[in-house]
Amino acid sequence: MKAADTHTIQEIGVPSLVLMERAALGTVEMMRRCGTDLSRPLFVCGSGNNGGDGFAAARLLKEEGIPAEVFFAGRESSQSGECRLQKEIAEKLGIVIRTDFPEQEYTVIVDALFGVGLSRDIEGRYCDVVRWMNRQSCAKVAVDIPSGVCARTGKILGTAFCADLTVAMACVKLGCELYPGKTCAGRTEAVPIGIDTEFFRDDAGVCFTYDRGDIPRLLPERRPDSHKGSYGRALMLTGSEGMAGACFLSAKAAYAAGAGLVHIYTPEANRTVLQGLLPEAVMTCYRKYKEEELQGLLDRADVVCIGCGLGTGERSEQMLTYTLKHVKVPCIVDADGLNLLSRHLELLEQTEAPVILTPHMKEMSRLTGYPVPEISADRLDILSEFTERYPVVCALKDSRTLVKRAGRSVFLNLAGNAAMAKAGSGDVLAGIITGLAAQGMEAFDSAALGVFLHGCAGDEARAAKGAYSVLARDLISGLERCMNWKDV
Repeated sequence: MKAADTHTIQEIGVPSLVLMERAALGTVEMMRRCGTDLSRPLFVCGSGNNGGDGFAAARLLKEEGIPAEVFFAGRESSQSGECRLQKEIAEKLGIVIRTDFPEQEYTVIVDALFGVGLSRDIEGRYCDVVRWMNRQSCAKVAVDIPSGVCARTGKILGTAFCADLTVAMACVKLGCELYPGKTCAGRTEAVPIGIDTEFFRDDAGVCFTYDRGDIPRLLPERRPDSHKGSYGRALMLTGSEGMAGACFLSAKAAYAAGAGLVHIYTPEANRTVLQGLLPEAVMTCYRKYKEEELQGLLDRADVVCIGCGLGTGERSEQMLTYTLKHVKVPCIVDADGLNLLSRHLELLEQTEAPVILTPHMKEMSRLTGYPVPEISADRLDILSEFTERYPVVCALKDSRTLVKRAGRSVFLNLAGNAAMAKAGSGDVLAGIITGLAAQGMEAFDSAALGVFLHGCAGDEARAAKGAYSVLARDLISGLERCMNWKDV
């Protein structure tokens, strides 16, 4: 954002004060749009440009006859030039500017104490100010980012302002969507201030996301003159004895995502159950694993999914090793496949196929050697490091799933909810990605869209069944409704 500011000011020629005025105007307009009571607002301002935004917003309300006040918690000696000018204007207009904790009551407190540049823990008087703001019984709004939230990681820097609404300048900051920062950011809304977001397009360090309006243009085309072969043959190497459910969920999800034909390769013990649950699937069942049989299936597949319920025994390890050494089409590795892969990471350097990995935090820990808390705290850098080391697409699953491939911007998923935290949910995701890849989507695009559709399916399922009663199979029903948003 600092680079974007500099580019806008120096290369385009938009003065810094113009950006500040737009930020203030956008903040006021968004608060109104979100129903914030502005009848008696208090702006808590620091010494930097974030504080300048707060002074400017207070002035805009004062000009409307609203008794806006400012609590200046910064230092006069360290004010930025823009903040000093905005403070001087506010003083000339008669805005009440306090330098100690107010005793009045307010309808909203607006946090303009620190911006995105904060990199150390909040301590001393500033810590007291943030805690005082949090104790007040009124609405709370943050300008750009809640003070105390790390803009990159979402880490809480000692203490943090707890906002109901965060009004972000140009783009929502990553730390406001990653937990625990999301807990402090509340509802996040971005407002334009004159920074062209095209500036970020080629920056692999900047995240992007989808919303529901993107789905119709992202889904593969369904042509009138087509047949099942037009939409790909998915091979599912899934299920061990007694794990027919993982086979069913992943295979049905692949069909629901649009695959033309799904072929399940699974132990003979799963045949009867699967034929009853999913008669649309083709099945090859085995009592003893045979490499030549697997090779024949690989030769006919357009995409392969391996790992859902597969187990981690010797036979499963042989299947994974053989598949990654011989597969020539996109290969999704999930669940037990990832645990087996953690023992043989050299396979990722030997395979000729595009590989998509879908680890949750514990599986990512096995793949990277980092403990889960360390991954949670620094997930973006660790994910980037892993995808630079190995030529894969990696979807790191969590409450905020990230999808990364070397050279591509990170996809951050904002869809989904806690109702999806049920056994089998990951099998459904693997199947959705497989179904999209079967239709010819590039590996990164199928993973990113698959993760988003999975989240949207979860939102649909929660709307239908509530937060507690959703099962993995309900995600497939939700997916079917999501896919129907496009007229196919």
